[in-house]
Formats: sequence, structure tokens, C-alpha cells
Amino acid sequence: MRRQGRRVELDLSPVELRLLRCLVEQPGRVLTREMLRSQVWGEGAAVDLRTVDQNIRRLRRELGEADAGELIRTVRGIGYRFSEGAIA
Repeated sequence: MRRQGRRVELDLSPVELRLLRCLVEQPGRVLTREMLRSQVWGEGAAVDLRTVDQNIRRLRRELGEADAGELIRTVRGIGYRFSEGAIA
């Protein structure tokens, strides 16, 4: 990943990588927890919506360690969005 012109290394689990990819591919768009669950774990997956939140928290922690922690925004009561123009 590149952040402000410099390369940033991330150590992500497969789920965190899929979650980040979903968000990055739709910058600025609010994705509901249900949408993320479906796209990351598959349609009809028996995954609790709190699991989405927990994985977002871990992803934010990893991004924070790479000095890019403010990229994922919470849209209260709806879901999450990736900040537009955050990655070059």
C-alpha cells in the first residue's frame, strides 16, 4: 500500500485483507455491516455482525501502526466507509 507517496507494509489476515479490499474498491461509499459480511465471508454466512466490527477494529489497529489509522470511518448506525483520496 502507498500512503502519501511512501510504501507502507501491512501484516493482515486473509479476512482483514478482503475487508480492506472491499472498502478500498469503493472509496467514499458507505458499506453496511451486512454488505461487508456478504462480500467478505460470502452470502448467507453464519457470521455475526459484531464480527464485522471486531475485524474493522483489528484492521484499524494495523493501519494505525502503519500511520494510516484514519482511513476507515464509522458511519454511525449504518456501517463504514473508506476515506476518498486516502491512498495513492
